[in-house]
Amino acid sequence: METTYTHTEQKNGGIGAFAVTFVLLFVLMYGFLAAVDSLPDPSNKKPVASAEMTVTPTAPEAPTRIIADSISLDVTVANPLSTNVDTLDADLLKGAVRYPTSAKLGVDGTVLIFGHSSYLPIVHNQAYKTFDGIQNLKVGAIVSVYSAGHEYRYAVTSVKVADATSDVVELPTNGKHLVLVTCDSFASKSNRFVVTADFVGTYALASN
Repeated sequence: METTYTHTEQKNGGIGAFAVTFVLLFVLMYGFLAAVDSLPDPSNKKPVASAEMTVTPTAPEAPTRIIADSISLDVTVANPLSTNVDTLDADLLKGAVRYPTSAKLGVDGTVLIFGHSSYLPIVHNQAYKTFDGIQNLKVGAIVSVYSAGHEYRYAVTSVKVADATSDVVELPTNGKHLVLVTCDSFASKSNRFVVTADFVGTYALASN
């Protein structure tokens, strides 16, 4: 007996085949991303302040992350205990680095954070681009530095090019300040971008 299909049956059959194909493609793509370790990291979610009310932390805190929305900056921060050049350079290959003898968050002094910058077309380690674009920050722009439980906001006061052979980066000890510096290596001498910012306020992060 010859089997015939109505227009509706043919249409539904086509939709079903499309759905199966879409699911298969999604599964294959998910597997590929997992294999190359390119799946989105849920832990990389931007921290959110629980309320727009300033708080006062009870102890100094180490920075763990910097975000500046105006230039799409979002990087992690290491806190080495040693000022050994090799140690600092090794941490720079993973992201930004707080210089060990500079201030911590929540206390008077200047938090000094270094990061690589590179404008080569191909860079295999993206840590070499950690502070790319900080020279595009504008005076008044907000830079948020995060600890494990708080967001510390700073407003940019200046952006300049420093001659590494002669210029000295000022690190005030009165008041709370932030300095971001690009660098090629702690052992090299080259011109660098320097961003200075003044403390605005501290905000508790919403609990997960």
